[in-house]
Amino acid sequence: MRATFAVVLTFLLSLACGKAGAAGGSQFNVATLRGNVLVEGFASNSGASRPAVIILSGSHGFAPPAYDELGRSFNAAGLDAYLVHLLTPADQQAIAHAGSAPARIDYYATRLADWIAAVRGVASYLNSQPRYAGKVGVLGISLGAQTAAAASVDRRDIGALVLVDGGFPDGYSQPIRSLPPLYIVWGSADRVFPVATARELQRMAQGLGGSASLNVYPGGAHNFFLKSGPQAAAAHQGAADFFLSQLSK
Repeated sequence: MRATFAVVLTFLLSLACGKAGAAGGSQFNVATLRGNVLVEGFASNSGASRPAVIILSGSHGFAPPAYDELGRSFNAAGLDAYLVHLLTPADQQAIAHAGSAPARIDYYATRLADWIAAVRGVASYLNSQPRYAGKVGVLGISLGAQTAAAASVDRRDIGALVLVDGGFPDGYSQPIRSLPPLYIVWGSADRVFPVATARELQRMAQGLGGSASLNVYPGGAHNFFLKSGPQAAAAHQGAADFFLSQLSK
């Protein structure tokens, strides 16, 4: 399913999505300021106006089957989901061979600007499609949450933000004047980023004058959102409900 093929950027997004239908993923490239980025869509082929959600993976990329399940569940809930492949094969190799958490963090810092540009480029592209204009949200998981948070700062073209087990990157020092409406999803047993990180993120967002809610899942480990079972399913539904509430106004 993940064999890469390019779709000419000038094609209408609805055509690309329509070929796949609601049950499968279509793939296409979006041109951004830092180069092309591969996007995989789980979208309705009806052509009707509905919200679109950009999904950003953790450091292992989109290999876990949970991402396809998330795309399909969002689609069934009334959202068009787009998996944005920020991590190149070179990124994944560098992360896998970094050898330590500090080394991985240092590598992330060298790539953050490119990843932010890619997310903003895809958000702009989706907003340029009449069916999605003003109805684009972003969901990031772990490393993807770090990029999602940074990419959403002071952006009017991102209408809602969901961060799962991750917030702003270590050492992030850019000014933050505003964030989209924010929903934070965290596992209480997360040993990578403790729940205190989530609570501080919520306080910061509320201090900017925006809405920010936090849902902590009891016993959830750092990767609970990508596991099968009722807890992950409930977390997926909660995120979908938040996007629908914010992007369907």
